[in-house]
Amino acid sequence: MSNYGQVLNKLDVWSPHGALVGDGRFVSQVKRIVVTGGAGFLGSHLCERLVGEGHDVICVDNFFTSQKSNVAHLLGQANFELIRHDIVHPLWLEVDEIYNLACPASPGHYQYNPVKTMKTSVIGVINLLGMAKRCNAKVFQASTSEVYGDPEVHPQPESYRGSVNPIGVRACYDEGKRAAETLFMDYYRMHKMKIRICRIFNTYGPRMHPFDGRVVSNFIRQALAGDDITIFGDGLQTRSFCYRDDLVEGFIRLMNAPDEVTGPINIGNPGEYTIKQLAEMVIEVKGSPSKLVYEQLPADDKTRGQPDISLAKKHLDWGPAVQLREGLQKTIDWFKTIDIDQYRPPTPNY
Repeated sequence: MSNYGQVLNKLDVWSPHGALVGDGRFVSQVKRIVVTGGAGFLGSHLCERLVGEGHDVICVDNFFTSQKSNVAHLLGQANFELIRHDIVHPLWLEVDEIYNLACPASPGHYQYNPVKTMKTSVIGVINLLGMAKRCNAKVFQASTSEVYGDPEVHPQPESYRGSVNPIGVRACYDEGKRAAETLFMDYYRMHKMKIRICRIFNTYGPRMHPFDGRVVSNFIRQALAGDDITIFGDGLQTRSFCYRDDLVEGFIRLMNAPDEVTGPINIGNPGEYTIKQLAEMVIEVKGSPSKLVYEQLPADDKTRGQPDISLAKKHLDWGPAVQLREGLQKTIDWFKTIDIDQYRPPTPNY
């Protein structure tokens, strides 16, 4: 058990802000936490959760694919701060924890400027690891199931090394995230740093950018407009879909796990659906007259994706709670509340 945990076992008085222990010392429970990419879909929900827990949260974002409106409701909170900054450039802050969620996450956006995407995953990560080393802070890397490429093993355990095309159009993201994991592990081995690596599988939920290029947001946007739903390929390729609240819970459990639990750990919903099944479910839940239309499958798109979450269950006692139909209903309900005309596509690719 950590010294902090030993102290808390001897509490006389506890409050949300700290603990008064037997020898009269006050131990603060408020952590200074940086969330890079904090105004994005997942980052904003993570910031919201951490602010609600009373921590001092600094949201860092360059607003390439994110929306300031995602965190506008937090700006009045005394324990929340927003900084416009690109992590490719050094950042000097005094922190206890860093969650790195900074990187465009859909093909059209990360392929728009592939060199910048790679810089974000390499130079940006070096900058954050350097800050964590200086501050002796815990640092969390939001990696991706794309490190497995088009997998030859199904479902994908963390021990699987992947099948990635290093010179393909998606390599800026796939290989960038793989390089980031390499950097995390090398800093861990060289400097004994407190690291966490999370491999995220497909995620969806309220506050998704309507033009983020993810399959769920694409299908919902088309269904709400009464347009035909576009499926790339034959629609038989599979994915798993994890609701955003489940994923953020996994993030926090991994960050708070014992330091020997470095990851990588898969966080995702092991329920497997074909893209065609997803489209049909969106049409059913929405009650849309949309039809399915098919177009050519993009290069290097994987045919199967399903996480093995055995390690998450073992080390984090984590598993998804929200079923796909329930999560889609919540997401569609949120999409109905927004004015899509107020959202601009971050790149010309969507």
